[in-house]
Amino acid sequence: MQLTLAFDVYGTLIDTNGVNDLLKQYIADKAEVFMDLWRSKQLEYSFRRGLMKKYKKFSVCTQSALDYSDAYLNTGLTADEKNCLMQKYRALPPFPDATKSLRKLSTSEYRIFAFSNGFGEEVKNLLKNAGIEKHFEGIISVDDIKTFKPNPDAYAYFLNKSCSKSSESWLISGNPFDVIGAGSVGMNSVWIRRSPKQVFDPWEIEPTVTVSCLTDLYDALII
Repeated sequence: MQLTLAFDVYGTLIDTNGVNDLLKQYIADKAEVFMDLWRSKQLEYSFRRGLMKKYKKFSVCTQSALDYSDAYLNTGLTADEKNCLMQKYRALPPFPDATKSLRKLSTSEYRIFAFSNGFGEEVKNLLKNAGIEKHFEGIISVDDIKTFKPNPDAYAYFLNKSCSKSSESWLISGNPFDVIGAGSVGMNSVWIRRSPKQVFDPWEIEPTVTVSCLTDLYDALII
């Protein structure tokens, strides 16, 4: 049996906190709280748009969340500074363990896909910039069906597009909402819990496996 691995991108392979250094240049000690709010609102806006069926690309949610965070925290970012932050977001760095993990998994019998809320071409460029694009059989974006994870339609689309069965597929994500979404359609899942302070949402669906870093994936999947 050949397993299919669906890697979430933002917050799993790619570090969304990679804009922190630039934020610190602009707003100093407010950078950390700004980053947390920006990411939280980015996800909230994608969820809301999915529910309302008022789809816009993930980058639009990112821009709207940036504008909200600036207004809420009264940081006074200029238009040029916001543009620089958005450009930086399109070239975020990978987590340090991403390359090593993907390289090892690529030598095995897994089919490996990137599965993202992001627009396909933007995700491709992001993975290419991070030096990890070559490890994927393909990139599957929910933009194709104009919705966002964790809509069940998103995971059904992944399974259809990758020609995979849910029981033979694993969603790998650092985002609990994504893990729960995959579990709700019968997929297996791995939650990447990078910090012991992270708490998984207290739902009836739990990850199949939990690991603390991507390099633990290879051994975790041999179950």
